[in-house]
Amino acid sequence: MILYLHGFRSSPSSYKARLLAEALAERGRQREWACPQLPASPRAAMTLAEGLARDMLAPSHAAGRELTLVGSSLGGYYATWLAERLGCRAALLNPVVHAARDLATQVGEHLSYHDGQPFTFTTDHVEELKAYAVARITRPGRYYLLAATGDEVLDWREMRDHYPGARQHIIEGGDHGISDFGRYLPEVLDFADAAANEESSPG
Repeated sequence: MILYLHGFRSSPSSYKARLLAEALAERGRQREWACPQLPASPRAAMTLAEGLARDMLAPSHAAGRELTLVGSSLGGYYATWLAERLGCRAALLNPVVHAARDLATQVGEHLSYHDGQPFTFTTDHVEELKAYAVARITRPGRYYLLAATGDEVLDWREMRDHYPGARQHIIEGGDHGISDFGRYLPEVLDFADAAANEESSPG
């Protein structure tokens, strides 16, 4: 199962989210996919995301499947906190590491990328981000990092250093949105499916 958490100003209509949704649909696994529209408020976004994650972890949802969080940019910051809190796996796509620092520059009025809907990001929202900081991951084997050295928004070295011991794929070049994500889609799906295989293996 995959719960996808999109980035700042993004939505479930993002390129990466659509590719993942289509891949699961092709496998007849639509029920194992969720990608909510996250509110601008980090507190509200995390309340929504954690509620969905716990629903997906419930035995009645998809027996035999473990949950993998996939987080892009700010969604990667959220996914890391949820992975630590719930003990599930997380695949991180150019994740924000220092959200309060980096998003402080975004206070003001914005339009969502995909539907043009206006929203306001406030100083209170920046403060809310601090509650979801993870100083150090505790189970590196449950993380997968996809980071691009050509990320024009974030420093890939901070991502690399924040997930020591995790499976890492550092893309030479690339961009923040990972515009060629289709090349790396199989890796993300393999990582998610490995969780279910581990759960079902004997011993």
